[in-house]
Amino acid sequence: MTRKVIGISPEATIADAVDLMVRSNVSGLPVVDASGALVGILSEGDLLRRPELGTQKPRAHWLECLFHSGKVAEAYAHTHGRVVEEIMTREPISIGEDMRLEEAVALMEGHGVKRLPVVREGKVVGIISRADFVRALASFVRQSYTDSLVGDRQIKAAIEAELRAEPWAPVGTVTIDVQDGVVELQGIITDETLRNAIRVLAENVEGVKTVHDRMTWVDPYSGISGPAPEEDAKGHAA
Repeated sequence: MTRKVIGISPEATIADAVDLMVRSNVSGLPVVDASGALVGILSEGDLLRRPELGTQKPRAHWLECLFHSGKVAEAYAHTHGRVVEEIMTREPISIGEDMRLEEAVALMEGHGVKRLPVVREGKVVGIISRADFVRALASFVRQSYTDSLVGDRQIKAAIEAELRAEPWAPVGTVTIDVQDGVVELQGIITDETLRNAIRVLAENVEGVKTVHDRMTWVDPYSGISGPAPEEDAKGHAA
């Protein structure tokens, strides 16, 4: 999580909030009271429908005002509010410090949010956002396997083991050949959508430098077949 949290008071003006977001290059602010307790969150989404931008929704139909006046009034206050507490999202989704990352991701996806305040005894001690996950991921995907000491036999065995572990993988019809870390996938697939997944699976095995797709697609009903994209490209080049 990001420990240095940039928060804002619920009594702050929208102008102050916008200036802080632009200056700090953040897309959301936890709203905290004088004691440091989390009382809301202000995000870019709360600022999209503004009369200053001409992006507010059209005036509600009179029938909607008649039967749903409270909802219409609430929407008006949200788009025209001048103070943070008037437009912030109240009772935001938050997490504890000991929550597992997969739980945090599930909350983000389930509630359609980009960030989660991290709280301890009701006080904000950090914030975790999608950007934090990207930064963490960067340390892994930057790793190069070009100097790996993993041998070709180990690579082949690892790919075969990964294929057997996936219920969708066509283990019996795909063969793997590895030479100096370069993998060749050969054999037959009966579903073209499997091609990319098999290649990705092989690419993620330690020691793999490059993957060549030589797999042939065969329709299980008609017997019609199609070459791998790499082979097709060679044919066109010739």
